[in-house]
Amino acid sequence: MAKFDFEAIPLYLTSNINITVSFFKNIFKQKEAPITSYETFWDWFRQHENTFYKVVKEQGNIEKVFFDKLSVKLKELKDGYFYLTGMLNDETVELVFTADGAIENIVFVEELVSSAPKIDNWVFTALKPALSIDNVSIKMNNYMFTKNNINFYAEENENFPDEININIVHDDLDEANREAIVHGSYIFLDNFLGELNFATTIDNISFVDKNKASADLIPIEKLKDFLIWRQKEFVEKYDSSNRNTQEDNYSLLEGTLVNGNKLLAAINTGLLKWDSKASHPWIATIEIKYNGLSTNGMPDNKTSVLLNGIEDEILNDLEDIKGYLNIGRQTSEGVREIHFACKDFRLPSKTFHKIKQKYSSQSPISYRIYKDKYWRSFNQFIN
Repeated sequence: MAKFDFEAIPLYLTSNINITVSFFKNIFKQKEAPITSYETFWDWFRQHENTFYKVVKEQGNIEKVFFDKLSVKLKELKDGYFYLTGMLNDETVELVFTADGAIENIVFVEELVSSAPKIDNWVFTALKPALSIDNVSIKMNNYMFTKNNINFYAEENENFPDEININIVHDDLDEANREAIVHGSYIFLDNFLGELNFATTIDNISFVDKNKASADLIPIEKLKDFLIWRQKEFVEKYDSSNRNTQEDNYSLLEGTLVNGNKLLAAINTGLLKWDSKASHPWIATIEIKYNGLSTNGMPDNKTSVLLNGIEDEILNDLEDIKGYLNIGRQTSEGVREIHFACKDFRLPSKTFHKIKQKYSSQSPISYRIYKDKYWRSFNQFIN
């Protein structure tokens, strides 16, 4: 893959409108249809692809001619799309869509690209691909990041044997430059491993001074093979692990906060004692806010009906047989939290986004998805 000359930039709206255009031109100017689906986005892209192709090939003002327009249309579709572009060869432009490492947005980037039509002289790529180690050389803040000055070793924990914990050792790392070295190393790994692998295969990354390393250093170029081996081992161990939660019992927990407000939780405590937690390593939590000021932080009857209805919709999508285990819910301080442990992060991302679109006008909704192979996020409910 060719190296790009242009970096991905965050989406932002622009207001570059020429207010001096004539009155009649404004009247008769055809307004572009809003982007409401992948199909309408690609219809719009096709209408402008000649202009976009020319500015990239000629290395013109890509930000103004291409990215400013692209950002607005992608934002109409959904927040969280980033992108970079460059010439793949003399005649082909590659446009890479990226989630910038956000787990919740990966599936939408993948779907956008999978729905792309075939357009001559264009290649569309979902997520930054992995590069050959010889093609990854980064200079940031006067520090170099290459295969020649970065090594690693794995840190094993007998209490959590399935976690992949990596220690990165950069030759120049010290306490004075730690922030710069960490930032540059993350960019190096993102390019070397590829966006998807970097975001999903490593559980924890630490950075260690070379003179404090507690194991033999391994050349960074061997990290890919190490992760492939660990992932294969993990899949073989847990691929057939499933759990039927239909007959599980939920424990009802009640407490009083310091301010006097109530806390209520319904938690599948039996599930939290399961010995195959790592088979469902992704934790998906959605938060629904409501006004509980006059009810000790609890929802009133009307709000309870709404919250329970939303939860039922989520449960209809995220079934245990498909690999989505409902850990339970917690209600307090004007927030209902609903928790799942999942084999994969894609369907929860889509389900939660759908719920947010449907109900955000009635209640503020947010969600997060992260990896926690041993479900330590819920230790307070076990104790």
